[in-house]
Amino acid sequence: MSKIRDDALSMIWYGGRLSQQYIVDNYVKIETHKLRWFEHNQDSIRADLYQGLQDAFHEGESDTGNVGHRTILPSSFVGSPRDMIQRFQDAMSLVQKFGKPDLFITMTCNLGWEEIQNELLLAQTAQDRPDLLARVFKSKFEELKDDIVVKGVLGRVIVYVQVFEFQKRGLPHAHMLIILDEGDKLHNPEDYDRVVKAEIPCKDEQPQLHNAVLKHMTHGPCRAQNPRSPCMKNGRCKKGFPKPFSPETYQGNDSYPVYKQYDTNNPVPLNDHCRIMVDNSWVVPYNPWLLLKYNCHINVEVCCSIKSVKYLYKYVYKGPDRVSMEVRPGPNYDEVQQYIDARWVCAPEACWKIFSFPMYRMYPAVFRLQIHLLDRQQVRFRPHEPITNVLERSKKIMLTEFFYMNMIDHDARNYLYREFPEHYCWDYKNKTWTRRRSHKKVVGRIYTISPFDGEKFNLRVLLNHVKGPT
Repeated sequence: MSKIRDDALSMIWYGGRLSQQYIVDNYVKIETHKLRWFEHNQDSIRADLYQGLQDAFHEGESDTGNVGHRTILPSSFVGSPRDMIQRFQDAMSLVQKFGKPDLFITMTCNLGWEEIQNELLLAQTAQDRPDLLARVFKSKFEELKDDIVVKGVLGRVIVYVQVFEFQKRGLPHAHMLIILDEGDKLHNPEDYDRVVKAEIPCKDEQPQLHNAVLKHMTHGPCRAQNPRSPCMKNGRCKKGFPKPFSPETYQGNDSYPVYKQYDTNNPVPLNDHCRIMVDNSWVVPYNPWLLLKYNCHINVEVCCSIKSVKYLYKYVYKGPDRVSMEVRPGPNYDEVQQYIDARWVCAPEACWKIFSFPMYRMYPAVFRLQIHLLDRQQVRFRPHEPITNVLERSKKIMLTEFFYMNMIDHDARNYLYREFPEHYCWDYKNKTWTRRRSHKKVVGRIYTISPFDGEKFNLRVLLNHVKGPT
């Protein structure tokens, strides 16, 4: 697990905070090298509208080095603002296809896991080993996803979106949105109670679950018991704790239901070494089976309202924490420098990215479909490449070949443009659509167009309603 030889002494892991700083510095070097490439090679891969190239060529311009000047941080850089926006749009296309999410799950790393504690060196704490935190949490989450997605412990899952994040204090955690099959959806408060609990169980009947809820699923303390808690703002808890007592579960006015939380009039101590008393109003919603198995904070919420859709998906793709911001005058806008100035990197996140662990994943996959007006598709080219070669290479693209397939294939006329990837595959090499042979699920998404784009926006509206256009 720790990737350390038993017969070799690694001084890196005895450095404490100095080791954490060393790891962060090395990751920043790796990331800066990637960002520097984007910054210094804006001219190596150029892009302009197809019509723009034609106009330049007809005016006697034959050097592509003089066409298409722009400086951006592209969406190919994972974690960039453009990347986050596209992932959010991809996730929303799944909602359009399958409906609102049913469950929102958040899992946070537990420093007391045996897999972490057993690997610590002499006099070490878990914070001294960000590599262990990253590897163990990755393993635990994959097991959790296997239970939920493959084994279906909460119901048959047809769609899921997962995102990994890192708190400022260094603990990795993951958000997961899932959409259940129609036969397993949660329709009423009785179904909610079957999956989610928000009460402290009786210590005599369920001692292990009782201790787990108090340790991992109790908010605070805050308010009068701890006015300096991070959740406090203007004298009130930002999370709304303590929650109001309720004799039964019912559908609330916001994104989540109000869960059953009896007023037992019998507060219990938060732990054996603390005088703080808590009751059901301080409990974060959880699933008993998952809590007992993974022994960590696993918040399970039912998404009962359509109002939750945009908030939840934007929350999942809100991006990394930022600690500084710089406002610069003038028209020049350096996205690379802005990304560097505003980021927050902790040691576990640095290890996670050095190990090349994924930050995002969704199922089914979303295939992004190009849209453009006649001869206004985007093309990519290199400096000093003959424009005639660029024009010839860029004639066949997704949208024009979609029109062509509707002319030669009668079956293709039964699908909208966004439905096309479910039945046909795009061959990037030959630039043609071919019938899909595998049963892999794919959802198509046409790139978002602003209503201010006029005819291009109208074209997108037509493609979303007209089948088999030629």
